[in-house]
Amino acid sequence: MKRIKSICLSALLLTLSLLSILPSAAFAQGDLLITPRRVVFEGSKQSQELTLANTGRDTARYNVSFVQYRMNENGSFEQIEEPDSGQYFADKYLRFFPRSVTLAPGESQVVRMQFRRMPDMEPVEYRSHVYFRAVPKETALGEEPQQDSTSIGIRLIPIFGITIPVIIRPAELSATTELREIILDTKSDTIPYLSVTFHRSGDKSVYGDLTVSWIPDKGPAVEVGIVRGIAVYTPNKVRRFKMQLLKNEEIDYTKGKLLVRYQSPGDLKPEVYATREISLQ
Repeated sequence: MKRIKSICLSALLLTLSLLSILPSAAFAQGDLLITPRRVVFEGSKQSQELTLANTGRDTARYNVSFVQYRMNENGSFEQIEEPDSGQYFADKYLRFFPRSVTLAPGESQVVRMQFRRMPDMEPVEYRSHVYFRAVPKETALGEEPQQDSTSIGIRLIPIFGITIPVIIRPAELSATTELREIILDTKSDTIPYLSVTFHRSGDKSVYGDLTVSWIPDKGPAVEVGIVRGIAVYTPNKVRRFKMQLLKNEEIDYTKGKLLVRYQSPGDLKPEVYATREISLQ
């Protein structure tokens, strides 16, 4: 009997679980736009609405679930099943509805999330990640189904997904940050790089924007780099980060100073977490 065996390797090979740093309040990948890009339950906050929007041309379905991640020192994430020492998962204290969303092109829908405060909660920070996983279609639109054959077909179906962190702080927590090991690399003929090591202490994670300004010996400071949405999650104490700096003829990285600032997100009176000034002479 003639038959095609279609092997779907998508989940293993092409799942894109994305925690990228984005400059806006929305998180987008593929044809899915999510607002907001992170959720924090603290104080009296008990609920949060997440808005999902389909920016593509085809109807899409997404399953919603929780996943757990470990953050590595370089900022990458590794999926785990059990928490590390000092890490606490948030998912058992959270509920959300619906668990599956189907969106027509240009359509949006709200996913409601609720925090359930439980007696067993400790005065620590809890974190899990909500995973919005695209459900692949068996046959793409406009594509004819394959006919019977004696050959074996291997079909790779890309599965796109977005994860956003959900943090619970059932008590008043605090954290401090220091910027250390700041190294300017100008050996490249094209783009200068700045390496920064974040050192976090305290019982909660930190999240903010990193800005770098070049201060010449004479004249006003010039902003030469900014990266938004840099986090150091508990239980991590250290995160190593590398960023590109602006290069043009008016900026001389052999003179003057660099002012490196880590601050809360937003342009209206942001809280400065840490700042360092280094001499370039």
